[in-house]
Amino acid sequence: MPDVSLFQGFQSIETIAVLETQVDDMTAQAIAYTMELLLQNGALDVYTQAIGMKKSRNGILITVICPCDRQSICEQILFQETSTLGIRYRLQERKVLYREIHEVETEFGKARVKIAWRNGFCTIQPEYEDCAKLARSQNIPLTQVQEIVKVAGEKFVETNKPRTQVLGSKLKSTEVDCGNIL
Repeated sequence: MPDVSLFQGFQSIETIAVLETQVDDMTAQAIAYTMELLLQNGALDVYTQAIGMKKSRNGILITVICPCDRQSICEQILFQETSTLGIRYRLQERKVLYREIHEVETEFGKARVKIAWRNGFCTIQPEYEDCAKLARSQNIPLTQVQEIVKVAGEKFVETNKPRTQVLGSKLKSTEVDCGNIL
């Protein structure tokens, strides 16, 4: 097993923009299209929530999380693609765990896994798109592929020890390699 104690608490702090707007007169298709466009243009995440609005109308709260340098383009997309008349925004800090993406081989083909390090252990998450592609091509359940890819990711971690260079008590992310980074 890799010496993951070196990664304990290893995370970065970054500032992000959170944009929010409410709409009550858009179709589900138009909202889905807007979400796709936002993600294609640099949003880190986009999600919706059902809300009750004034005059007891049902509505949708659209929330966009994006890097600060993508805030303007995300605002433009919201104004262009939705019926909103205004957007609220705030800047927030978030902690992000150190992570790597690696490709693993399975009986069904290759797939990527995301490995995140925290508190002396790692979390392995199969990449959805790769697993979905394999499930479709093999005509097997997605969950079965995800389980097999996760096991392959666990084997990858066990056989690839992190090569690190520690400067004092600080670990630099550019100096960490748990194998072949794609």
